Amino acid sequence: MVGPKIKSYFLSLGLTKVMVDEILAYYFKDSGYADVEIYKTPLGYRIVIYAEYPGRLIGRGGSVLKKIAAVLQARAGLENVSITVSPVVNPDLNARVVAFRIARLLERGVPYRRLMLFTLRRIMEAGALGCEIIISGKLRGERASFEKLRAGKVYKAGEIVDHIVDRAVAHALLKPGIYGIEVIIVKPATNLPDQVVVRELQPAEVDKVKEEVKMTLEAK
Repeated sequence: MVGPKIKSYFLSLGLTKVMVDEILAYYFKDSGYADVEIYKTPLGYRIVIYAEYPGRLIGRGGSVLKKIAAVLQARAGLENVSITVSPVVNPDLNARVVAFRIARLLERGVPYRRLMLFTLRRIMEAGALGCEIIISGKLRGERASFEKLRAGKVYKAGEIVDHIVDRAVAHALLKPGIYGIEVIIVKPATNLPDQVVVRELQPAEVDKVKEEVKMTLEAK
């Protein structure tokens, strides 16, 4: 059995990660913030930040990193923070990066339909198996509505969702009000539960199948 101290340790580390993640997502959505990893070391905390534009999080001479460390120490209580910034391997397959990108372009005045079509095509060209983009808000008038675009296969239930499906939500502040953006990306995978592979039978296997069918008919 897992002891209470081990449980409390992982719960505390999980809550700390959620808090740090929310802080970084709030301040650095314009930098293409994607995710964060936190490691507790004997000397303090080691934080790895993934972003589409790492240079914006580093700043000139590491000035932004120093501010991040100060904010995390004041708001999350992290001592001796060591921060590393890494680029996202494929930004077009990261749901959070895409959602923040859509929010930024909406705030710059890009029409939402054109933006959704362009983003959907870009995600599928990056190798995604499926994608769904939903933008909700006062799109056409004073009454709230939503627009949904989908391409490929989009899994929303089952164990496979935990492995290859990436989902993110972002918000954009426009004159009519707040728009909500939801992005679901199904990443490339080798084995899918609904994948059917048609295999060509060898001559010996064909003869065996014919014999089995013949015996079944004779038995009837």
